[in-house]
Amino acid sequence: MIENMRMFAAYNRWANRRLYDSAAKVDEADYRAARGAFFGSLHGTLNHILVGDRIWMRRFTGEGPTYTDLDTVPCNDFPTLRAEREAEDERIIDWVGSLGEGDLAGAISYRTITGPEDVTQPLAPALAHFFNHQTHHRGQAHSLLTQIGGRDAAPSLDLIYFQRETGLA
Repeated sequence: MIENMRMFAAYNRWANRRLYDSAAKVDEADYRAARGAFFGSLHGTLNHILVGDRIWMRRFTGEGPTYTDLDTVPCNDFPTLRAEREAEDERIIDWVGSLGEGDLAGAISYRTITGPEDVTQPLAPALAHFFNHQTHHRGQAHSLLTQIGGRDAAPSLDLIYFQRETGLA
């Protein structure tokens, strides 16, 4: 199972790079326009993915920034957001790379943001949720890119393409 988690960490970086390469081509007005997405705009959605990742990484590692609001926008401009995204992706890869199979059987405890309640759960399903959450919101960002620039403006983010390209299947 640990090899799958390492693959998902690498896929996360690959998909984010592709997504950000496409987002970099969007003009500022379209990038910030509220389009009815859960986090409003492409800018809000990309910030939410970063916020969610940081919240979970803090839960997993006990280190790094965390937030009390899922709508927080820690990066007000695209270049800063992209740099922070790239750094977080490397942090995720390094941390997942440090885990062994036995670590996945361990548990984590944390306090939820919404609700709030104390939760203890096994690491493996929490890590699976972490990667699924990223994919879910990248899909929303992908849809926003399609709304903005049409089908050609949104890159393919299919896992199978990552696997074929990298050999990490």
